[in-house]
Amino acid sequence: MLIRSLIFTTLFFLTTLVLSLTVVLLAPFSFTARLQIGVVWAHVNLWLLKHICGLAYVVEGAEHIPAENGIALLKHSSTFETVVLFLLFPLPCIVLKRELMWIPFLGWALALIKPIAINRRAHRSAVRQVVHTGRSRLAEGLWVVIFPEGTRMPAGKTRRYGISGALLANETGRPVTPVAHNAGDFWPRRGLRKHPGVIRVVVGPPIQTRGMEPTAINEAAKRWIDHTMVDISEAHRGDLIAGKNEPNIVKNRR
Repeated sequence: MLIRSLIFTTLFFLTTLVLSLTVVLLAPFSFTARLQIGVVWAHVNLWLLKHICGLAYVVEGAEHIPAENGIALLKHSSTFETVVLFLLFPLPCIVLKRELMWIPFLGWALALIKPIAINRRAHRSAVRQVVHTGRSRLAEGLWVVIFPEGTRMPAGKTRRYGISGALLANETGRPVTPVAHNAGDFWPRRGLRKHPGVIRVVVGPPIQTRGMEPTAINEAAKRWIDHTMVDISEAHRGDLIAGKNEPNIVKNRR
């Protein structure tokens, strides 16, 4: 699997470079046209992941994604979720670390798809930035996509959630959609190996945030994600014992 993983990683970087340049060339065109390149990038790399590394994915609960745009809180344990989010939420606005914006070509492309690039060390100002810019992005019809743990966590681990997404939800009344997945079991945050299998991405029922305090919103999202992660892990162990492997499908995707 190491050779296959190396081949995929090489192609992943090549496609990222090519499609980043494409986004830059599309700068004079509409935002949605540029964002569609991200969708193409996701489709291409998830196809490569399946056919080179034998690593597929399935989305469960896509029917829970509200018709109205809102805030999504995603478990962060791999690079996988930064790819698949383009296929989960229409018009995503990603909250990311500003250092990514300094990478030639990639950073230029990211700047053209309206992210919220924060300095993670400037805690209070970063929170204010997410709330202020997030309001504008929501008003434009975009989804604000946040990794509340702030960094990729090893499989089976978590940490306290940042408050910015919950505060944005509190101030706007928009629902929060939690997403759990076990990509970290197959595509770890460190190391080159991608292990064959099926990543389960589970979208939870939206949390209606009107009248909820930010801490209560975070607690509700974290509780759902943590409990779902336990369920996914237990099912994965059962699949390993049974030698089960499923095809790459997306259920009820909008």
